Amino acid sequence: MSFTSLGLSAPLLEAIAEQNYSEPTPIQAQAIPAVLEGKDVMAAAQTGTGKTAGFTLPILQRLTDGEPAKSNHVRALILTPTRELAAQVEQSVLTYGAKLKLSSTVVFGGVKINPQMMKLRRGIDILVATPGRLLDLYGQNAIKFDQLEVLVLDEADRMLDMGFIHDIRKIMAVLPKQRQNLMFSATFSDDIRKLAKTIVHDPVEISVSPRNTTVETVEHWLHPVDKRQKAALLIHLIQENGWYQVLVFSKTKHGANKLVKLLEAADINAAPIHGNKSQSARTRALAGFKDGSIQVLVATDIAARGIDIDQLPQVVNFDLPNVPEDYVHRIGRTGRAGSQGHAMSLVCADEVVQLADIERLIQQLIPRKYIGGFEPVHELPETHLNRRPPKPKVAKKPRSGHRDGQRSSENAQGHKPQQGGRNRGRNAEGQRSGSGEQSQRPRPSRQSTNQSGSGQPGGRPANSRQRSSNRGGNHDGGNQREVDGNRVSNQQSRADVDGNRAPPPSSNPGGNRSRPPRQNSSNRSDGGRNSRGGSRSGGRSNPSANRGNSGNRGNSGNQ
Repeated sequence: MSFTSLGLSAPLLEAIAEQNYSEPTPIQAQAIPAVLEGKDVMAAAQTGTGKTAGFTLPILQRLTDGEPAKSNHVRALILTPTRELAAQVEQSVLTYGAKLKLSSTVVFGGVKINPQMMKLRRGIDILVATPGRLLDLYGQNAIKFDQLEVLVLDEADRMLDMGFIHDIRKIMAVLPKQRQNLMFSATFSDDIRKLAKTIVHDPVEISVSPRNTTVETVEHWLHPVDKRQKAALLIHLIQENGWYQVLVFSKTKHGANKLVKLLEAADINAAPIHGNKSQSARTRALAGFKDGSIQVLVATDIAARGIDIDQLPQVVNFDLPNVPEDYVHRIGRTGRAGSQGHAMSLVCADEVVQLADIERLIQQLIPRKYIGGFEPVHELPETHLNRRPPKPKVAKKPRSGHRDGQRSSENAQGHKPQQGGRNRGRNAEGQRSGSGEQSQRPRPSRQSTNQSGSGQPGGRPANSRQRSSNRGGNHDGGNQREVDGNRVSNQQSRADVDGNRAPPPSSNPGGNRSRPPRQNSSNRSDGGRNSRGGSRSGGRSNPSANRGNSGNRGNSGNQ
């Protein structure tokens, strides 16, 4: 089959001939007629099989006869996940449409937006864009979709992944309902297929090869190695084999930067390319890698999508990807357009789960090759296609403290019984509830009456002692209570018992009651308290005078 049999126009056939293409690839042979008929298409093909030409050629053919785009309008929109892929698709549009009078441009982030807005004012027939910058332009009323005829999602699996799904839905909400939808990608997972069918309508599904398989022109294997020896092994392979152009994949941006520093320390010219780099730095790195001035290009998965380098000889997976489908994309950077390519992976024992997932996806065990001097101390476990590898057991840390269903360490002995009413208000450590002070007062004897006066530290007020000594006399039950074996008034109990003014230990262990020495009220340190109490009714006006009259001790009327 030739391109002439696909119904393409003469200017397109002439542009194809200038690129030395004579026969279409399988994906092109099936996709081009379906797109020319105006049908929605979902096409899956391996990387490097010519998917870009499979939708650019028929789009150029369809837009040739239509009305030109008005100011700030576009007729065909091609969305790509990365800036590099957007630039590559724009280059394909320019190459194949060189003989046509159609306008095209590319917009993406990382550069100034004003020049892009100026280009859109003239009207664009084919616009290649990344989702983020497209939404920025639409928010500033720099682009309109009233004339939109065709929507293309290139690398559709990544476009519809969780990182892009919200932007895609916002874009779909502002596009006209009547349009042609085209989705091209190297892989389609089951979840992505379900989501894609909500965008396309009665699509023509094209799959020219088994799903999630590697290209036959790519030979791939792995080198078991310890994680700390990966960088040294990569340097050894580059220097030993004389590799002049190597694309290395790193799982993280930080890992890519760190690896570049190690390569440069070994006199290997390398450059990183990832999302944290500016667009100018990414463009310089990719251009230097293509012209040979940069020997090793270290890239992450997102940045590497769409990197198209003719006859790239070597691809190295420094880290295995977490998503198995990304392995197919990675090794598909080599062996393009029918040329032979080589892809190798440096795998440590910690990546056995990712390795097993990749092998189940591609339905083959990846050959293992050991390198002398880099044999792993921690051997890479064997993998099988029919079952998952056992996950390594991780020793659990001993738990301390309270567990559900068990008592905590503080209450392991059970609750301490209440000792009557004496310890009321104290917690387990002897600390009173509601106060941050800890009581260290020795518990006074019930029979001890050898109390110091209120003028000495720790002494009780005279009226409190007087009432505690009135054991057999009448008293007012509403104003007195027993605390620690002593009769005190309710008003004095909180200040003298709950406070820190504890009585000293009794010096009369025999229990003989002895009268405390007479003291003058002028030496009292808390005379203010008693003077305030003396103003109250009930005989509390002169406690010191009551002490001097022993006959009044049994007379409740003086209280």
